Amino acid sequence: MSLIHTPYRYDFVGSFLRPKKVKDAKAAFLNGDITREDLDRIVDEAITQVVAKQKELEFHIITDGEFRRSYWHLDFMWGLEGVAHENTGGGVNFNGELALLDDTYLVGKIKAKPHPFVEHFKFLKQFEDENTVAKYTIPAPAQTFQQMIIPANYASTRKFYETNEELIQDIGLAYQNIIQQFYDAGCRNLQFDDCTWGAIVGDAAKQRYASLGISIDDVKQQLLDVNNLALSGKPSDMVITSHICRGNYHSTFFTSGPYDSVADYVFAQENVDALFLEYDDARSGGFAPLSKVSPDKKVVLGLITTKTPELEDKETIIKRIHEAAKYIPLDRLYLSPQCGFASCEIGNKLTEEEQWAKLKLVKEIATEVWN
Repeated sequence: MSLIHTPYRYDFVGSFLRPKKVKDAKAAFLNGDITREDLDRIVDEAITQVVAKQKELEFHIITDGEFRRSYWHLDFMWGLEGVAHENTGGGVNFNGELALLDDTYLVGKIKAKPHPFVEHFKFLKQFEDENTVAKYTIPAPAQTFQQMIIPANYASTRKFYETNEELIQDIGLAYQNIIQQFYDAGCRNLQFDDCTWGAIVGDAAKQRYASLGISIDDVKQQLLDVNNLALSGKPSDMVITSHICRGNYHSTFFTSGPYDSVADYVFAQENVDALFLEYDDARSGGFAPLSKVSPDKKVVLGLITTKTPELEDKETIIKRIHEAAKYIPLDRLYLSPQCGFASCEIGNKLTEEEQWAKLKLVKEIATEVWN
């Protein structure tokens, strides 16, 4: 068992651009031209290669690039009992682009069952060595909770749960079970990906909930409650981090706003070991909310964007790291891109070579700052 754990001084969120052969194989499988076994073999080969590339760049955390998924979050939910999905051609409006997503909704009570992601993790774990450790990413419990209470799902969810508190209880217990499944499979580094906090920052969200007669502070408390319930009783030697995002689809974003309005909840009270935070542009606001981060947490500054191919100026990034250190000690700070490179299969608007150049820059800067 590797003793390395996330976050590392130079780290990354998790997803990578899907190679053309993976996209082609997925299309061929959906057309009935190749078998599931053929698709799995091609994806296995691609994961083997992307892990080798991570090691070549001397990163100590490895992921499978999320190559087996269509979406960063929905595929996980489909592995829960009581959840169904269908492709109706709908989606969610991002900044100037419609993100095409499967409708995902309840058809029964949420319960854990043997989760396919655990088997996917086992394939990744074989590549661990004395210099690397495998990290697996799943959507936060709050993300699953939010998915089931969006307006399109509200009526179907109420067929099975009269209150949000009942829904929170079942989601939290299901996640506890799945966290244990990962642990039993040898996973010691798990990451929650969480767009819920990023979706409720700023005045727009406050006004939206007010129009529905819902207190936004109640919403924040529910997000905190479901995440902390899932984390309750986690193994002491398992690191669980959280990546907070404002949306990342084909280089577009979902929302904007600083962390100030959620810092008292997620920064101060969520029981994760570290926070991966989006700080790649002005949409994220300033560093002052970092003063609210509880002393038991580390913070990974997402100062390098995955949305555009242009490389950031190294000295500017170093200056920003030291600005953040005014609010939280430098030894509790780490560096990464602000998000993954391909939250969904479509990926962001840059090439694989540009993707790797971003990671090289992250490592170069982190090495200079902390060595």
